[in-house]
Amino acid sequence: MRVTTADFIRRYGTLADQALSEPLTITKNGRDRLVLVSAEEFFRLKSRERRAILPEHLSNAELDLIAQAEVPVEHEVLDAEMEGYAF
Repeated sequence: MRVTTADFIRRYGTLADQALSEPLTITKNGRDRLVLVSAEEFFRLKSRERRAILPEHLSNAELDLIAQAEVPVEHEVLDAEMEGYAF
């Protein structure tokens, strides 16, 4: 659902409750500005956060292990999440 900042301020209680079940996009001057989600959804998304390290910070043994690694078949569905990313 999308609402203006003014509408969000006027209807905060109702809209905050609605954001518990679906994301709420808050706009300003017709442009998306904020997205309100439940704490549960925020922590679910946050748990998927990844930290990146540079290859030069890895040992040769770690690089060899990565090169030899195979993705288990049951995780092939995650390939779709990587579409559109440039490596």
